Amino acid sequence: MKKKVGWAIAIIVILIGIILVSSNFNYEITEDLYGFPIPIKAELVQESERVKSYNWSRASEENGIPLDYEIVLKLNGWKKGEREGANVLYTKGNHTINLASYHKVIDIMER
Repeated sequence: MKKKVGWAIAIIVILIGIILVSSNFNYEITEDLYGFPIPIKAELVQESERVKSYNWSRASEENGIPLDYEIVLKLNGWKKGEREGANVLYTKGNHTINLASYHKVIDIMER
């Protein structure tokens, strides 16, 4: 019985590792946003000095960003802060990013 449980735990750990590694390849680190990861499949549609807007099919106003994106942000040192509606603040060191998630759109704003 202990052997079966050990194998099950090993398989779960391997699957979680594969998910984490593969999800990290779906995001790229941006130099101009203090190293904030951006989904590779997100299409930049509007840009100003402090805000970048992307069309991204996985964004949702009700549910926010997908779990794998949250994991990638955390792995890259970004700490999730308070949420107000569709806006979530992420901090890393002295830098703060406001990530707003709407229906198939994300806005990334420097603060």
